[in-house]
Amino acid sequence: MKKQRIAFIGTGVMGTSIIKHLLRNDHEVTVYTRTKEKAEPLVALGASWASSPAEAFKNKDIAFTMVGYPSDVEEVYFGDNGLFKTVEPGNIVIDMTTSEPSLAKKIYEHAQSISVESLDAPVSGGDIGAQNGTLSIMIGGDLTTYDKVLPLMKHFGENIVYQGEAGAGQHAKMCNQIAIASGMIGVCESLAYGLKAGLDLPTVLQSIASGAAGSWSLSNLAPRMIKEDFAPGFYIKHFVKDMKIALDESKKMGITLPGLALAYEMYEKLMEDGYGDNGTQALLQHYR
Repeated sequence: MKKQRIAFIGTGVMGTSIIKHLLRNDHEVTVYTRTKEKAEPLVALGASWASSPAEAFKNKDIAFTMVGYPSDVEEVYFGDNGLFKTVEPGNIVIDMTTSEPSLAKKIYEHAQSISVESLDAPVSGGDIGAQNGTLSIMIGGDLTTYDKVLPLMKHFGENIVYQGEAGAGQHAKMCNQIAIASGMIGVCESLAYGLKAGLDLPTVLQSIASGAAGSWSLSNLAPRMIKEDFAPGFYIKHFVKDMKIALDESKKMGITLPGLALAYEMYEKLMEDGYGDNGTQALLQHYR
C-alpha cells in the first residue's frame, strides 16, 4: 500500500510494537506520549515526536490512539490539545484503546459531523501478539472505512474482523475480556492444584495445553507464572478497568455475570496489594 502519514498517540507496551511495524513498512509516523523519554527509542528508529495529540495529527492522514482509560481517550480526542483540534475532512481516526462503547459512538458521531471517518478497534493478543504482528483486532464503524485501513492493519494484526456499527468493536472486546477473566481463574487454580499434588508443572502443561483445556492464557501466560515472571504483557490496572466497563455494560443490558464479578473482585484485591503494574498472570499471587 502507499506510504501513509500517521499520528500515533500512546507508546505503551503494545503501542510501541505496533509503531515499530508501521516504521518497518516505511510509513511516516509521528508519536505523542505524556512522557517523552518513553518515545525516544522510537524516535531513534525514525519516528517523529510531537508535544501534543493535536500537533502529532497536523497534516496527517490517519491517527491511531492507544491510551489507558476512557478519560484519557476523551482528552486525546476532545481536549484543548486533542486530535479534533487539527483534524481535516477526509482524515481517519482509529481508537485501539479498550474503552466504553458509548464513547466510541460519541467519537464516531462527532467525526461524522466534520466529515472525518472513525473506527473503534480494540485489540487482543498482548505484548507477544503486538511484537509478532499477530494481534486480533475487533472493529466497529463503517465497513467502507474498515476496507480502507485493512491493508495498514495487516502490518500488525492477523485476525482482523469487522464487528458492526460504531461501538461494536468495543462490545466484542468486552466479550474477549469476559472470557479471559474467568479463564485466568481456571489457569491459576489448575497450577495451584498441580503444585500441591507435587507435579512438575511444565510437564503438566505439555499434556493439558494442547488438549480440551487449551487456551491462549494457558499456553502463553502459565509458563510465565511457573517462572514467577509477572512482567506486564497487559497491566492488571488496565484489566480491572476493562472488567469494570464490562460489568457496567452488562448491568445496562440486564444480565448478571457472576464469573466476571468474581474475577473483578480478585483482581481488585491484587490492585490493593500493589500489583497494579504487574501483568494479568500475577493473579497466581492470589493463591499464595
